[in-house]
This record gives sequence, C-alpha cells and structure tokens, in this order.
Amino acid sequence: MFNKSRTEDKPHGERNGESDFNDQLIVSQVVSGQKDLFRLLVRQHEKAVYGMGLSFLRNPEDASDFTQDVFLKAYRSLAHFEGRSRFSTWLYKIAYNTALNEVNRRKEYHSLAQEDANKLLSSDETPERIALRNAASEAVQKAIKELPERFRICIDLYFFYDRSYQEIEAITGIPVNTIKSHVFRSKIILREKLECLSEN
Repeated sequence: MFNKSRTEDKPHGERNGESDFNDQLIVSQVVSGQKDLFRLLVRQHEKAVYGMGLSFLRNPEDASDFTQDVFLKAYRSLAHFEGRSRFSTWLYKIAYNTALNEVNRRKEYHSLAQEDANKLLSSDETPERIALRNAASEAVQKAIKELPERFRICIDLYFFYDRSYQEIEAITGIPVNTIKSHVFRSKIILREKLECLSEN
C-alpha cells in the first residue's frame, strides 16, 4: 500500500489528462452560462469530497452537509478558477479549508487510514486473516497518530487521495520539502510498525 509507484514527475496530461480536460471543458461551459452542467463536476468529485468530510467530521450526515457546502462554495467561486492547476486540486483546497474551519470548532482530525484498511477486509477472510488485518490497521493508525496532527492530512492526501507533493502544497499551503519529510518519516514509522507486527 505504501510502496506504490508515484507519478510525481509526470505531466498532469500523462496521468489524468482526459479527466482533467473534461473538467476544464465543463468549467468553461458552466462559466459561460450552461450552469446545469455543474452537476457533472459534482458527480465526478462528490465521492472524494465526501470522503474528506467523513475523515474530518466522522459523521455521515455532517459529511453530506459538508459536501454540499463545498460544492456550493466551488460553484460560487467557479469564475475565479483560472485553470493553472487541476480542477480537483482547486476543489480539494476549498474542501480542506472548509474542513479545517469546521474541525477547529469541533474535534481533532482523523485519518482515512482506518477506512482504507477496513476496505481490505472481505467476507471470505478467515478469522486468523481478519485478526491480522485488524492488527495491521491498528498499527497503521497508531503510526500515523505519532505524526504531528497538522501534518496527518499530508499523509492522507498522498496515500489515499493520490495527490502529488506539489498538489498537496497547493491544497494545504505546507511547503513541498516539509510534505516530503513527513511522508518519508511516515513510511519509516509504518514500515517499522508493520515489520514488528509480522515478526510477532
């Protein structure tokens, strides 16, 4: 999970070129007056925005309200999207800032690591494999919690949202070198924790 190949140095067009182009095209059409097409952007990115809301707020109803709020803000600000970044990066920045404002009034941020690990479980698992996966999930969560709280979002955006370092900087405002440092540190911590788990 944590050694997957990255696409840091590839141009955006080589990664999600078709999706990015479609987003840009839809944005231009919405701004030019075809406002009903905004629903296509919602359909494309709703799941990711909802996931971010759920990881921050930990409540499906709150995450749904959060998702509606984010897309409303995006719709109102769409004319200011200049296309210098991916639309998804611009949208995630709105979502991130909205989530931070909300979580500051509520409780601390929780990582998506738990949700991601739970997805690995299936009804075909034996009790032994379920126990092992649960232990791995706990180890991952504990390792991520050892990182400074304000940097945990970097780990989520990198591993679970597949964002590049540059995109994470655009979303969070955290310098790329700091993001790289914390991602590197998290890999070491996670590897050590999981190696200890496998030895036991």
